[in-house]
Amino acid sequence: MEAVRVFLKSFGCSTNLADGEVLAGCLAKAGFQLVDSAADADMVIYNTCAVKSPTENRMIDVLKKVPKGRKLLVVGCLPLINFERLNHEVRFDGVAGPALGEKIVEIASRVLKGEKVVALENADKAKPRLSLPRVRVNPVVGIIPISYGCLGSCAYCCVVFARGRLRSYSIKEIVERMEVDLADGVREFWLTSQDTACYGRDVDTNLAELVKAVCAVEGDFRVRIGMMTPNKALGILEDLIEAYRDEKVFKFVHLPVQSGDDQILKKMRRFYTVADFKKIVDAFRSAFPKITIATDVICGFPGEDEEAFKRTSHLIEDVKPDIVNISKFFARPKTPAASMQDSVPFPEIKRRSALLNSLASKIASERNREWRGWEGEALIDEVGKVAGSWIGRNFAYKPIVVRNEKNMLGRVVNVKIYETHATHLVGTLSR
Repeated sequence: MEAVRVFLKSFGCSTNLADGEVLAGCLAKAGFQLVDSAADADMVIYNTCAVKSPTENRMIDVLKKVPKGRKLLVVGCLPLINFERLNHEVRFDGVAGPALGEKIVEIASRVLKGEKVVALENADKAKPRLSLPRVRVNPVVGIIPISYGCLGSCAYCCVVFARGRLRSYSIKEIVERMEVDLADGVREFWLTSQDTACYGRDVDTNLAELVKAVCAVEGDFRVRIGMMTPNKALGILEDLIEAYRDEKVFKFVHLPVQSGDDQILKKMRRFYTVADFKKIVDAFRSAFPKITIATDVICGFPGEDEEAFKRTSHLIEDVKPDIVNISKFFARPKTPAASMQDSVPFPEIKRRSALLNSLASKIASERNREWRGWEGEALIDEVGKVAGSWIGRNFAYKPIVVRNEKNMLGRVVNVKIYETHATHLVGTLSR
């Protein structure tokens, strides 16, 4: 009997990408044939994201365009965040939540038999085994979810409905996954989670302990630590900085501030102050002067007046993060923020967003200009957009574009920076 052809695509955060790799691995092991396009498939599986309204809209558009005659299975966060809309607007054959692991095989088989499957019960408690097979999107990057869920209660966040409360993997499980991936050619690990700083609170450990254990694994590799909330990072700050001193750790911190106004942070249910955020940034920069700081900002949260917005702008000017991810506020279903008064008119949100984007781009250009003339090692971890180009990362996780006709993926090379842009550096291979 001919194998069932499946097209699977994942959207959204690195945790969702990791989930998708496991779905592909489990399906392939069960005898399904993975194909590269929906047109060539018997079944289409979309592993969805719905963190923001524009993302949800794009997801719905993608789902509506699935070619006729294909079975459609919708998994990931969207079914739990807005099942009502999905059910109303999309013709699907099955839905399930995120982090399905090997359950995908049973669900896909039921759909193929003609059953309409709705498997959303207990999806926010899912925690598949880390040892499951996977088909990596990038052969040299191993994405490891160190936990699922979080300990936060942010007023704007709908992801908690999909991912639930914190469930951490043990350090032993994570180290064992790394060892398997290293033997398979992985050179760069992403430790990912909804909030890496709350890792281990449920299993009597913490992120700093994990990073030390991970770096003790033998092999030539680098580690990127994912997003951490300031209040949870603050509690382990000294130990975390100590763990970051290992050469295997990219000097890169993703610390979302969301607003430069303490009152807005309170309304958002973010349990830290602007001063806390600055304290963490200062501590990391003091230990690692060239560290890359990434942050997130929400524009136009309910109650954000002009003064509050200016405080956010001043904070970005003052701290000068290398990367600022700016989101326009959209109320998400069932969140506390959706019923808040004092909403900011959308044209004003767009104006503020444009101003912040312009400021962030200017600062990013200035920060990157300081790297001109730098020479050192970079791990090539990505194929470039232009033929013959590759993207490498230096110790501060700065993306460096280089050109070479040979396959460079996974190699550590010496580069010299000769050109800089707001989003990346350009280098030449120096030997």
